[in-house]
Amino acid sequence: MKMNPSVASVTVAFNAAKVLPRQMDALLRQTRGLQEMVVVDNASTDGTSALLAERYPQVTVLRMSENVGAGGALAAGINYAALQKRHDWVWTFDDDSVPNNNALEALLEGTQSLESMNGELGVAASLPIHRETGACYHPLLWRDGLVKPPEELLGKPVWFADLVIVSGCMVRREVVEKIGLPRADFFMDFIDFEYCLRARARGYKIAVVTGSQIAHEIGDARKIRLPGYSRLWSDHAPWREYYMSRNIAYAAWWLYPNRRTKHSVMRHLIRHAGGVLLFGANKLACLRKMAQGFSDGWRANLGIRFRPCQKE
Repeated sequence: MKMNPSVASVTVAFNAAKVLPRQMDALLRQTRGLQEMVVVDNASTDGTSALLAERYPQVTVLRMSENVGAGGALAAGINYAALQKRHDWVWTFDDDSVPNNNALEALLEGTQSLESMNGELGVAASLPIHRETGACYHPLLWRDGLVKPPEELLGKPVWFADLVIVSGCMVRREVVEKIGLPRADFFMDFIDFEYCLRARARGYKIAVVTGSQIAHEIGDARKIRLPGYSRLWSDHAPWREYYMSRNIAYAAWWLYPNRRTKHSVMRHLIRHAGGVLLFGANKLACLRKMAQGFSDGWRANLGIRFRPCQKE
């Protein structure tokens, strides 16, 4: 790894004119500057590209002709930054995530502390923190299914995970060259986890640098408290529930098809359905989309089925 690598940020944006300035300003305030800032405008209709042109002329804007989903937009941005412009690292974001001012500096210091790994380090990730509650969206382990990391790992300055979310995830160019781009046919959700699993399958390690943090929200999140139980619950639109169920089911039945993985994914989906029944705002519509998504994933029917703001 280079001592002073070239880093580009890539942000996937859809109708983000109201939230995007917070992120752009935070990226410009980084104590270790970026070599390029890239925003993939996923066919926004709220003036996102015009905002960027007016207030942030230094930002490279890739405008999609239609909404190709997080998967297609992320693939376009990484292709540009890693394969066309040849940046050493690509730091990826959702449009509403806001990194701390020293997030990139801390992330690069974490990678330098692992320079003895001889090319095994493929991904480095910031910690995503829910702004209002201070709760952390911890990266996960994959043990034939999703597994929370043990407590002894979480306090370490740098530790290794199997699955990290796209926001705050920094990918080496070599990884992109070896394993390809994120899956556009997933459209939304599990795209980042599938990419991590692909990288892990090729022998790359994923480092979590706890000193690098970003403010991040997943859905309409709120704290749920019951006797002896507390968790952060995120409400999603029915179309999001479709992709969440479909893509993880596809991973279990087609990408990693063994009995333990299938059982683990079924338990995960049943628990999530129970959460929708207890805490969800649009219970029946979400459950119907979950069932439809599972059916399509089990049959390997991928591609773009629903888009935001589209009738379901």
